[in-house]
Amino acid sequence: MAIMLIQFLQQAEHNMYQLPSHSEMIRAFTTSDATYEGIFITGVFTTGIFCRPTCSARKPKPENVTFFKSVKEALDGGFRPCKRCRPLEDLDAAPSWASNLLNKVDQDPAHRWKDQDLRALDIEPERARRWFKSRYGMTFHAYSRSRRLGKAMGNMKNGDRVTETAFEVGYESIAGFNDAIKKFTGQTASNASESEVVYLDRIATPLGPMLIGATNKAVVVLEFVDRPMLPTQLARIQKRFSCVFVPESNPLIVRMKEELSSYFEGKLADFTVPLEFPGTDFQQRVWRALQTVPYGKTASYLDLATWIGDPKAVRAVARANGDNRIAIVIPCHRIIGSDGSLTGYGGGLHRKRKLLDLELGQSQTSMFD
Repeated sequence: MAIMLIQFLQQAEHNMYQLPSHSEMIRAFTTSDATYEGIFITGVFTTGIFCRPTCSARKPKPENVTFFKSVKEALDGGFRPCKRCRPLEDLDAAPSWASNLLNKVDQDPAHRWKDQDLRALDIEPERARRWFKSRYGMTFHAYSRSRRLGKAMGNMKNGDRVTETAFEVGYESIAGFNDAIKKFTGQTASNASESEVVYLDRIATPLGPMLIGATNKAVVVLEFVDRPMLPTQLARIQKRFSCVFVPESNPLIVRMKEELSSYFEGKLADFTVPLEFPGTDFQQRVWRALQTVPYGKTASYLDLATWIGDPKAVRAVARANGDNRIAIVIPCHRIIGSDGSLTGYGGGLHRKRKLLDLELGQSQTSMFD
């Protein structure tokens, strides 16, 4: 097994870390598949431009496109950036008007926003509704209401009384506040004050946006937003923590963003942000074993099963690996097949290739060297 892994890694430059197949990239570009953001850039011969996989412009014929690993390669090839999908810009970055609005909500989460407040900032309410819906899955008013109730939850967790909290966050009656809290948490205000708060935010990465969730003590979820299993993971977190989710950042989320940025720049190998990952005893053993696979190295499912003292539990280990809800930091992407092949990854094999390319491209070694 060790020999196969070493041979596999020695051949990595020639097979493992290439672009996806041409047919797969054609499919992804034709269907505007967002999971391929950061994986390839499309050059269009007939126009001389290059685009993101998700460009909304009319798609050219397959014979008129070529693909690159990076914007730099496309520029070096003589192509210029598309003005519609703007491949030189951060896809997840908020436009200036939205950044200004987000800052104002951060400064005063208790403010009860109305459409006239938006118009006073030269923002059309419909524009705000569409942008927040696409980014957060909720309208601006739902977002601001969640922030207001999130602040209320925080206040009550810190010992403030329900009556004081209700008026502080802009409610004119205790009954109205109780109704809002019950819709938000499914509990009365007095019971909800005992619930854990998990703050949710987005993190822009070169491989697409990720959702991060953290309490004030630890990060509890970090997943690519397009992972099909994400709703299931959030439901499990809510059950495990008896928590409510609030769309807001906190110091741990800020710290995680900084560490992820350094990681993708190739400057950070070991994360320091505290994690909390409740699960079955078996899952936790697997997830802890995953954390022992160092940056720049790989292992197999059989290795993991052996390390936890159950070498026959390879399939169960693979399932636990897939149930990992803290991507990259608990490095399930470092697990490959015993024959050296890439195997399933919740964020997509194309992302797994990119992550391993980043890490193994510097050391090109397995755990058996």
